[in-house]
Amino acid sequence: MKEAVFLIKTRDRKGLLASISDYFFRHNLNIIQCRQYSDLREGIYFMRIRLDLSDLAVTHKALEDGFGQFAAANDLEWNVFYSENKQKVAIMVSRTSHCLYDLLVNAEEGDLDCEIPLVISNHPMLEKVADKFKVPFYCFPVIPETKAEQEKQVIQLLKKHHIDLVVMARYMQILSEDFIAAYPGKIINIHHAFLPAFQGGNPYERAWERGVKMIGATAHYATGDLDEGPIIEQDVERITHESDPDDLKRIGKEIERRVLTRAVKAHLEHRVIVNGRRTIVFSK
Repeated sequence: MKEAVFLIKTRDRKGLLASISDYFFRHNLNIIQCRQYSDLREGIYFMRIRLDLSDLAVTHKALEDGFGQFAAANDLEWNVFYSENKQKVAIMVSRTSHCLYDLLVNAEEGDLDCEIPLVISNHPMLEKVADKFKVPFYCFPVIPETKAEQEKQVIQLLKKHHIDLVVMARYMQILSEDFIAAYPGKIINIHHAFLPAFQGGNPYERAWERGVKMIGATAHYATGDLDEGPIIEQDVERITHESDPDDLKRIGKEIERRVLTRAVKAHLEHRVIVNGRRTIVFSK
């Protein structure tokens, strides 16, 4: 079945669900699923609507042009995505493999509906992991003097492969604002802490020093402000005073792995709408 997903944001008011649903009904498009949320505090309405395109009698452009006129008349912000356009994902890593393995396994088994045409790293040691999945591996070492040139090479490679989403799967480098600007809202990072606590480096060590009783991980969109991007997914595990920093890292690996994969899945399924520093993440 060919499908389309519309993500819609607008000022909250009466009759939105009825008018939007009626528009698609009048154009002979069957609604498979509809999720909506009204933020009463800010007065904003969010909608995710899946359509069956089996009876679509016009081109995608004509569909978009028609809905665009309707959206302009009703002050709707919107995006549309088509099921036949499988997204291409680039994974960026440094030295640790647990998140990389999980993404590659889930993609291979079809739980992540995407193509992964390349893995990029600033160290060579994870090439063997990419080789197991027959994914090309590219190594671009980073030193402060060549960081700008290294990022330029990476961006050129991403554009060459028509990458839709960049996943920082424990890529332990801070991306420049120019890099992030090249892929706005299309870079997902996993931070090994429950943000906004313990931003930056060595969060498990600092968590242990504070004697926390719970550790977590956070997947968020990367922005120019370190670890400040809109949060997509989080999870936690309880720990005790007997857990040392090595225990926290071991437990944290499992949390990081599942949090990142869930965040990537939500993005690939077009279930995320960014609203300022926050996200609306619809259930499947």
